Amino acid sequence: MSDGYPTAAQKEALSLICDHEPMPTARLGERLLAAREPSTNPGYARAITHMAGTLAWRLQAQGFIAADGADAWRTTSIGRALIACTGAGS
Repeated sequence: MSDGYPTAAQKEALSLICDHEPMPTARLGERLLAAREPSTNPGYARAITHMAGTLAWRLQAQGFIAADGADAWRTTSIGRALIACTGAGS
């Protein structure tokens, strides 16, 4: 998080959530992992999927997403405006 401005990774997560909401954190992690090149590092997949929770927490703290039930996320109007997402949903 950089002085309240979202990072590229946060914008990527926000876009994924907006396009497929409501999105559980676990699914966000899966989609983030799928968007990256595979790695032979044994901890790579776990690190990327763990990052999903951190990204969601930061986006929520900034007001770009809000909880939707147990461990699922929806974008807020502020979050949708930030990335120009019309919210296609899943």
